[in-house]
Amino acid sequence: MPPATPKPLPLILASGSSYRRMLLEKIGLHPHCHATNIDESPLPNETATALARRLSISKALSAAETLPCALIIASDQCAELDGQILGKPGTRARAQNQLSKCSGREVLFHTGICLLNSQTGKQHISVETVTVAFRTLNSLEIEHYTEREPALDCAGSFKAEGLGISLFRHIHSDDPNTLIGLPLIRLIDFLKEEDYPLL
Repeated sequence: MPPATPKPLPLILASGSSYRRMLLEKIGLHPHCHATNIDESPLPNETATALARRLSISKALSAAETLPCALIIASDQCAELDGQILGKPGTRARAQNQLSKCSGREVLFHTGICLLNSQTGKQHISVETVTVAFRTLNSLEIEHYTEREPALDCAGSFKAEGLGISLFRHIHSDDPNTLIGLPLIRLIDFLKEEDYPLL
């Protein structure tokens, strides 16, 4: 009789983000969600890439404190314009200001991803970057967009999976899911390294 296949570790999403949960469900994964509460402020002179990487690792480690035997998925996204980090706007006025700055420009979106095996301590880490070219937007278009689709909790002040796509001229990316907040292609690579049965 062949030996029984070991049961995979439970899959945890270290986030309360409905966007990331829906992306995982799209590929048939249904993780438990475990929102973390960490300080997301950038460190002095920290680049957007370094911030996205550090926060994704910090979220995974925070979840691991109470989940010692799990595969923990953590991700964080930072937007960058001219070397400056664009945070989550929080208010419509800030969202309109961000979109005005992005109008007619190319903006980089860095998404950090960490898959942590909290049983072994092994970390799989990457930062994936998407270049977004914004259309030239007038103040009325920006106002109408923020009225119809407030994206106050999104870096860059838009939702690419919704009306936000109308703001762009083009997107350069190895994985379109990265812009929404979770690089699925890289995550699948990491899950395969952990022998997680995806297919």
